[in-house]
Amino acid sequence: MRKIIVGAMTSLDGVMQAPGGPHEDPTGGFRYGGWVAPYFDLVLGQAVGEMFSQPFDLLLGRKTYEIFAAHWPYVGADDPIGPLFDRITKYVATRNPDLQVNWQNSRNLGADVVEALSRLKQEEGPDLLTQGSTELLHTLFRHDLADEIHLSIFPVVLGTGKRLFMDNLSPGALKLVSSRVSGSGVTVNKYVRDGQIRTGNFQIEPPTEAELGRRRNLT
Repeated sequence: MRKIIVGAMTSLDGVMQAPGGPHEDPTGGFRYGGWVAPYFDLVLGQAVGEMFSQPFDLLLGRKTYEIFAAHWPYVGADDPIGPLFDRITKYVATRNPDLQVNWQNSRNLGADVVEALSRLKQEEGPDLLTQGSTELLHTLFRHDLADEIHLSIFPVVLGTGKRLFMDNLSPGALKLVSSRVSGSGVTVNKYVRDGQIRTGNFQIEPPTEAELGRRRNLT
């Protein structure tokens, strides 16, 4: 069986939009494209290298696929990521099942992305690694398809932009299995699924009259 691994870089307030440069994704009037670059250091580079060191196929939303297809095939052989991304299989989630995906070794997942991914997860093969692709991630979370989250949190608040988590996602607990902090203040965390959400209670039992009155006034 194959896992779906989410690879994401976010601001402290959860924004993922246009980490790589000002022209990457200015939609919605986003003005801070390239916010990752000032914080990228050796520790973060090592974390990215480790994530790409294991066998994987890429799983991308259509917009991120187009960004990657216009960049990585042209970086040259001196950048190891370009040849790696050229070589591996790239699965593309799009609302247009007839979209032509011309970057070599690319495959359109078709009209029913959830069904296609559920089927892929049951097959033998390398894990499926996402990059960017906020709308795809919302679909993965909504249908409980993500198995791991590799999340790098940058010490910046962007205020607006496309976010990692939205409302109406499938709830569940996560377990932190590794964490490190780069010299630039980026927190690099790896989470795996950890079952259902567990709750507790710090309130006084039985509740006081003041507490009962507070509850009656809730709207």
